[in-house]
Amino acid sequence: MEWLERTFKLSERGTDFRTELLAGLTTFMTMGYIIFVNPGILSKTGMPFGPLMVATCLSAALATICMAFMANYPFALAPGMGLNAFFTFSVVLGMGVSWKVALAAVFVEGIIFILLTLTKIREAVVNTIPVSLKLGISAGIGLFIAFIGLQGAGIIVNNDAVLVQMTNFKGNMPAILAILGLFLMVVLEYFHVKGSVLWGIIAVTIVSIPLGISKLPEGIVSMPPSLSPIFMQMDFSQIAQSSFWIIMFTFFFVDFFDTVGTLVGVASRGGLLDSEGRLPKAREALLADAIGTTAGAVMGTSTVTTFVESASGVEQGGRTGLTALVVAVLFLLATFFSPLVSIVPACATSPALILVGIYMMMGLKELKMDDWTETAPAMLAFFMMPFSYSIAVGIEAGIVSFVVLKLVTGKARELNVVMICLAALFVLARVVGIH
Repeated sequence: MEWLERTFKLSERGTDFRTELLAGLTTFMTMGYIIFVNPGILSKTGMPFGPLMVATCLSAALATICMAFMANYPFALAPGMGLNAFFTFSVVLGMGVSWKVALAAVFVEGIIFILLTLTKIREAVVNTIPVSLKLGISAGIGLFIAFIGLQGAGIIVNNDAVLVQMTNFKGNMPAILAILGLFLMVVLEYFHVKGSVLWGIIAVTIVSIPLGISKLPEGIVSMPPSLSPIFMQMDFSQIAQSSFWIIMFTFFFVDFFDTVGTLVGVASRGGLLDSEGRLPKAREALLADAIGTTAGAVMGTSTVTTFVESASGVEQGGRTGLTALVVAVLFLLATFFSPLVSIVPACATSPALILVGIYMMMGLKELKMDDWTETAPAMLAFFMMPFSYSIAVGIEAGIVSFVVLKLVTGKARELNVVMICLAALFVLARVVGIH
């Protein structure tokens, strides 16, 4: 206990071992869905589910341990939602890029993040992107995730005449279970039940077994599947091509602002910001995130980022890295339950995607609607992500429209060099046909 006190400064932050333990359990319960959802999304690229589950848990544990000891913050990390969707649906399935090349792009992104964090550029650049665009991009990713969840649940299906339509629920038990699972998660959220998403996944999975949608495994505990099919499988053969760097930049951009926004938002709720609204040890926290992304690519998973669900543990009283350490240990233990994880059907995880998407879209309430040069770009980013089925296109639409509208309305003074360069880069990519 003395070592814990010295390492995490529990008394100094007004907490104790029991509080931090409960906070860690709470955070894990609220973000534990990633163990099921991340492999489910990435496996659509052809990568094997078992090794992906292990990579998800190990990368989450490593990055969260780094956060615990380097920054001493109660923030947990794991492969990020939205980023895994971009990896799968936009890069691999949409652009026809090999998942090994996509992993290489994630690895390069992580290395660049490490370098930028060490030079403090990462902290400086984030202040140049308008708040309105950050809100629009974050909400757009949420809408995209919700759309993917509706498709995965079989609720929204193809229609050649109007592109999409609602399914016929008659006899469609997976879709019905997904709807019921979503309602259950929302009700649990309403009553502030910790781990509502995870409890919803478990409940739907249990019900799906007697219905024949899922089958019980032969065992519950086993040694983790081997990582070898996806470990160190990065393919750098396309690194000289411009399309590789466009992919890398999109990973970079989304992760960049998602991480910083989450850190500041959760820290603010926990009273961890200083008197000037800055986050002490922000450099160390960002470095933990960058290390997680780099190591995650080596292990075989998409970009690792700080989870907004960390707020649940902070609200439970978590104030130090001990909370994060508890989460990391639980992720390590989860690797031994792969037979149990494998029975979770899509109709159980898809409602989680929808609920997380709703959660991410709530940020739109902070968008100021009295300036069209701010509102329109944010909403274009929001709409274009699901409608184009591409996070990259949404980001492009938001940035380009923001710069153009500011220029033609005489508000050029509100632009900065970074935004202008980004807009020019996106326009150039369209002109030369990179997309």
